[in-house]
Amino acid sequence: MHKNRVPDWTSRMVFALAVALVAILVACSEEESVVRVDFSKREEVTIPKPREDLTYAYLPQYSPAVSYLRHHRMVEYLAKATGLSIRQVFPSSFEEHMSLFGQGRIDISYTNPFVYIKIADRYGAKAFARIVEPSGNDTFSGQVITRADNTDIETLEDCRGKRWIATDESSAGGYLFPLGLFWDHDIRKVDFAEVNFAGGNQERVVYAVYSGEYDIGTIRTGTLDITRNRIPIREIRVVAESPAYPSWAYATRGGMDQRTVEKIRAAMTALASDNPEHRAILAPAGIMRIVPAQDRDFDPVRALMAKISGELEE
Repeated sequence: MHKNRVPDWTSRMVFALAVALVAILVACSEEESVVRVDFSKREEVTIPKPREDLTYAYLPQYSPAVSYLRHHRMVEYLAKATGLSIRQVFPSSFEEHMSLFGQGRIDISYTNPFVYIKIADRYGAKAFARIVEPSGNDTFSGQVITRADNTDIETLEDCRGKRWIATDESSAGGYLFPLGLFWDHDIRKVDFAEVNFAGGNQERVVYAVYSGEYDIGTIRTGTLDITRNRIPIREIRVVAESPAYPSWAYATRGGMDQRTVEKIRAAMTALASDNPEHRAILAPAGIMRIVPAQDRDFDPVRALMAKISGELEE
């Protein structure tokens, strides 16, 4: 009688399982030290927050490329001089600049006095400095321009019935100041064939007049010098210039720590145009120097706004 034999592979498997079982039993028999945790004793751990950048914005009266070229050295200088983390941001329009400021997304605003008054009234902006122009004056004006060969326009009175392109409805030199100039000569917006706006871009105003698309344009003083490499300004003539008003303002949001504001103001007012290193920062931005300022410095612009308030209404 023959007996059945267990196959060799079955024997091997049984042996392997037996070895594994012994190893487990041995491991379980070894004593392990027990760590007891006392949950009644706790320590608060503070995770440091990453330092937030302060944002610096230049009212976009020129292209983003020009805005960067004019102000990136200023931003770099302020960061180094104050020890603060500061970066430049680029709103696409005057309206967006004001909106971002209202949202708390712009900390340091460099704007014309018209926009400054708007964000001060709407959002509590606080002026802490203003500029002295390259001319040496702490004021600036608006200009009415036409093509040099346009013999139909020699005086402000000749502007009646013509097509007018202004910089922006919130532009000071490119709209508010010339509007006041027209007002003083008994010329109202309804007296023009057309009034349009260039979305805040002063270069577009100059080009629109140069190309003949519009008969007259309004810009701030200094614009023709800035655009001379892109537009043949010999083809442009200044018809008239407005009275001068307080120049551009630096403002911060109302809730900014006053020590931070003082650091920034001290760094700005320390810049001197007779210092070659400082001049390399100031000159591209169209600034001779920066002086301390307060809100009431801009009251002459408020008075103009009040005088022509009817013309400013939509």
